[in-house]
Amino acid sequence: MTVRRSAAALATTAVLLGVAAPAAVAAPSPSPSADLPAGLYGTTDPTYDGVWRQSLAFLAQKIEYVTPSTQSVDWLVGQQCDSGAFTSYRADTSKPCDASTVMDTNATAIAVQALVEINQRREDANNGADWLKSVQNEDGGWGYNPGSPSDANSTSIVIGALARTGVPVNELTTKNGSTPYTALQSLAIACGEKDGGAFAYQPGKKGELAANMDATAASVLGLMGKGIASGTSNAVKAPSCTKGDDLSPEQTAQNGASFLSDTLKKQPYLEQAPMPGAEESKPQPDYGNTSDAVVALAASGHADKAEASVAWLQKNGTGWAKQGGPAATAQLILAAHATGADARSFGGVDLVKQLNSMGPSPAATALPSPTPTGPQPSSGTDSDDGGLSLGWLIGIGLLAGTGIGFLLSMRGKKKQP
Repeated sequence: MTVRRSAAALATTAVLLGVAAPAAVAAPSPSPSADLPAGLYGTTDPTYDGVWRQSLAFLAQKIEYVTPSTQSVDWLVGQQCDSGAFTSYRADTSKPCDASTVMDTNATAIAVQALVEINQRREDANNGADWLKSVQNEDGGWGYNPGSPSDANSTSIVIGALARTGVPVNELTTKNGSTPYTALQSLAIACGEKDGGAFAYQPGKKGELAANMDATAASVLGLMGKGIASGTSNAVKAPSCTKGDDLSPEQTAQNGASFLSDTLKKQPYLEQAPMPGAEESKPQPDYGNTSDAVVALAASGHADKAEASVAWLQKNGTGWAKQGGPAATAQLILAAHATGADARSFGGVDLVKQLNSMGPSPAATALPSPTPTGPQPSSGTDSDDGGLSLGWLIGIGLLAGTGIGFLLSMRGKKKQP
């Protein structure tokens, strides 16, 4: 749920992205490129995050009733291979994908989620979902690239994509009886142990599990079968860590939420370790993973436990978002939306306007900004014209009927069950 999700990719591009693997964080991207393709969001080299940042921008725009331009949607779909897979970025889409093309499960999964959420090019989204199903590992999960060992982040984002396309994830059983949920649960640290409730990105060489904040936030969403653009759950619960060897996916997700809640009690933000050779020798605030944790807590029924983190992001995260570009700005919008904060006045910044300015002018924008409990854009039919679908128009009408004064009065208030 950050600019990059892959430990393997980050290990080779850490200097360019300014992050450490495997806990990815949105940071200044590579130097601006003079030959950026039309339709792309952002002004920096898209080699490692082109599809990711484009898709994340769409997800954030969708929940704020912004319709991306036809040009930007065409650019994203143009990145797709005939197999349904996406790579991180294809500079020359006139050449077909072949055996040397490095397929990317994370890019594919987030692109699928984006196309479903904006309700455009559903056939292409379904094609991507079919490819994801075809590269499932025997343990039930997914790695960053087809055939690579399963990791929590990749498995979680793929679950979100498949769930959003209507695939019954719990029925995706491998020959040995594993499902995507059992793959994630195998990475959960048992309650009662050190860092109980947290998730590891992958097992260590001896099978040991080390808590990873990004993997934990991702796994909470994954085990609940939710995508990245998740709002607040109506089932507000007190966080708790349940012991046992036969827990349901929901219980294991709640254990992860309990760990995140306990961690954010100590301070309202998560940290990233300094990279070797970095000027700063102390851990630094991790804005991306903090945003992810906020979304995970809200989606699992603990938005109240994320309030201090949202306030901290409002005070400290807007500069990071502007510098980080479309993906970072989108992450703050998702965190704001999940907790009922106003993305159009987040720490004094209109994040929606900022995101819209980072790509082609949107096809349409509706005001005011929707709340997590308000009507969401949806439609029973697909639309390829880049304009507002019937479902979006109905949603706008409902918002207008509700009354702008009432909507504005709800800004920033705690969401009620």
